[in-house]
Amino acid sequence: MEKRKILVVDDSALMRKIISDMINEEPDLEVIDKVRNGEELFKKLETVKPDLITLDIEMPKMNGIEALKEMDKRRINIPVIVLSSVSERAKKLTIDCLHGGAFDFIEKPSGSISLDINKVKERLVEQIRAATKNKVNISYERNRSVARKVETRKVESRFLSKSSGIKKDIRAVAIGASTGGPKALYNVLTELPFRLGVPIFVVQHMPVGFTKAFAERLNANCKMKVVEGYDGCPIEKDTVYIAQGGSHMVVVDGFIRLNKEPTMWGVRPAVDKLFDSVVDEYKGKILSVVLTGMGKDGAQGTVKIKDAGGYTISEAQETCTIYGMPKAAYETGKVDEVLPLDKIADKIVSMTRR
Repeated sequence: MEKRKILVVDDSALMRKIISDMINEEPDLEVIDKVRNGEELFKKLETVKPDLITLDIEMPKMNGIEALKEMDKRRINIPVIVLSSVSERAKKLTIDCLHGGAFDFIEKPSGSISLDINKVKERLVEQIRAATKNKVNISYERNRSVARKVETRKVESRFLSKSSGIKKDIRAVAIGASTGGPKALYNVLTELPFRLGVPIFVVQHMPVGFTKAFAERLNANCKMKVVEGYDGCPIEKDTVYIAQGGSHMVVVDGFIRLNKEPTMWGVRPAVDKLFDSVVDEYKGKILSVVLTGMGKDGAQGTVKIKDAGGYTISEAQETCTIYGMPKAAYETGKVDEVLPLDKIADKIVSMTRR
């Protein structure tokens, strides 16, 4: 078995050891070297060729976001998994890193508690395998270039002949995403106008605490208002509601409701929970979008929305960081259109503006 080679970057000797031990315990993974900061990373890349890099955010000399920018400048297309602490500054920097091209992130283990380390290890190993299995262009700008190329081709759709030019009474938009979702959502939401006439509900798989920083970044760059949804929040048009990490977000009688019901597909918030609730609230007057991500969250909800009379979209494989969730949605046979990322905002506008 050919092992996937990992380069660990962290200024803490203890954390370098913990992360390396997690990876080296797996038969198909191997840490080939460890360095202390971004400067050492680029020196090391002159002599080694890892399949993936784990990257600390807060480091001396060259931090994580600076290292990602330099990688993009040098066109070094190696997947990066960011390691984040729980500080507010680290959370904001993590969102910057995801926008800057990081494949995904994990929270650093909080100590030597075995349960905590095992949870982190499980997520880290899953991400490493997904990132190294899928050789993708991880840069945000490079993904935009790919999207533009896909736009010039005929859009793949099972129902294109039936749905092209269709006008529906859309009262809400629901979007789900996971790995690669933060930059995909940024791409879509920043292209929407100030007034759309409907609310937008978003589930992005993220841990507790990070969705607030994500919503704040979007709000600073979008024309529409973007907020992290809270329990009891009244729903207004022309507002984007981001589900809180650690809670399912559902829509009930004109309000956002959060709950701690069991995870679905191993995640909370779950896209399917949101999709199910918007069907109950808006019946068939829904436009749903499933963006990049691992797993199959959103597929069941896509079926329910389509069967209720809604309109369903999944992201094209060519622009996905991970073609998991959109593929699962498409394979239900209930997707109206498969669109590249840079086509999705235009479709939302054309379907909702009346």
